[in-house]
Amino acid sequence: MKKVIIDPVTRIEGHAKISIYLDDTGQVSDARFHVTEFRGFEKFCEGRPLWEMPGITARICGICPVSHLLASAKAGDRILAVTIPKAAEKLRRLMNLGQIIQSHALSFFHLSAPDLLLGMDSDPEKRNVFGLIAAEPELARGGIRLRQFGQEIIEQLGGRKIHPSWAVPGGVREPLSAEGHTHIQNRIPEARTRILDALGRFKSLLNNYEKEVQTFGNFPSLFMGLVTPDGLWENYDGYIRFVDSAGNIIADKLDPTRYQEFIGEAVQPDSYLKSPYYRPLGYPDQNDYCRLDSGIYRVGPLARLNICSHIGTPLADAELREFRDYGKGTVTSSFFYHYARLIEILACIERIEIMMDDPDLMSTKLRAEAGINQLEAVGCSEAPRGTLFHHYQVDENGLLLKVNLVIATGQNNLAMNRTVAQIARHFIHGSEIAEGMLNRVEAGIRAFDPCLSCSTHAAGQMPLHIQLVGQDGNVVNEIWRD
Repeated sequence: MKKVIIDPVTRIEGHAKISIYLDDTGQVSDARFHVTEFRGFEKFCEGRPLWEMPGITARICGICPVSHLLASAKAGDRILAVTIPKAAEKLRRLMNLGQIIQSHALSFFHLSAPDLLLGMDSDPEKRNVFGLIAAEPELARGGIRLRQFGQEIIEQLGGRKIHPSWAVPGGVREPLSAEGHTHIQNRIPEARTRILDALGRFKSLLNNYEKEVQTFGNFPSLFMGLVTPDGLWENYDGYIRFVDSAGNIIADKLDPTRYQEFIGEAVQPDSYLKSPYYRPLGYPDQNDYCRLDSGIYRVGPLARLNICSHIGTPLADAELREFRDYGKGTVTSSFFYHYARLIEILACIERIEIMMDDPDLMSTKLRAEAGINQLEAVGCSEAPRGTLFHHYQVDENGLLLKVNLVIATGQNNLAMNRTVAQIARHFIHGSEIAEGMLNRVEAGIRAFDPCLSCSTHAAGQMPLHIQLVGQDGNVVNEIWRD
């Protein structure tokens, strides 16, 4: 099993507990999604040299190690107070595009497609990646090939598909080789065909999931992510933008290194997972997450497509226009995280194709050399699941004194809790728990692609423990899925 971080102080190993509270009429009054495992990764980084941090923090996650690698290296750049060579920045961007492709492909094809293509109420023994391969072999193969394409980009640059120690404070270690360039370029046509086929297939299924679209995290919230100064879709650098559910920009061109001015981090008594919120609007009332003036926000592919003005590549922009027809101002249903992931895969493939014409990818001017010039810095980048912050404080020798990691899954914590409650209220009536309801709770969580759902790569089902609690506090029913 692989462990992956879902918040600065916690890690999920594919386990969760959901408590669903019933009123005296047997209706759901509230539901809570609990993260029960403590990590402490930030604490044991203290005392480590700055130079080691990209390689160490890449081990936080076996699914998206590149995200931590780049955010850590960017924090290191700032502590050195250097501007890295242009070639190094372009190479980092290329690796991040490959990272988004492979992670999104894993989420959609391996983890969510069994529900979407085989049905939420289908036989749970067949509702897995192996059942998908049997029922939809070509689609499943396409997902495998897309993930392989993303991983091969990482491998061509960093020497390995997982945990590459390649980006460093001040730049990167190696350029793209001529052989690697040819390999990537030759894979692009197939990758583009595969993702366009998947997009077409997903859109053809939407009429079958009208209830899920309405109940899987469909509520007003803010959306946050990085954009360029003119609002272009961004995945590596840029400014922070917040947009509300009506599509209004409520904060723009925020410096991500000053994240503490606009992001607060709250702690809930029933979870080790911290709950970031938009500081100017305050921490939302636990019983009223969907108020329009609440500080709850979402990050990740759905948020990135909601906040940007355009993507900047023809095929992805055409899909973006169609995607936006599913909302007014923004697309608010978390069910559409799946749609957004597929569009982002297409955008990444188009951008990679454009980058293949850039000779800087094979430049050897890759690193700026310097010593410790700042004692505190923040590195920020877009991970597949959302905006990622690495905040370091060091001493004059570059040893870490304090580390704070603000992870995308944590930033979606309040939204995931709201989603669980919304699904439970719609599908649970009385003390009985149908298997289809259990699966919909799982699918609602998985729409966010938290580390919870993808840490173990399990072929079966996500372990869950669900309790129905009566108004008197007594457990009236509970069910385990191992």
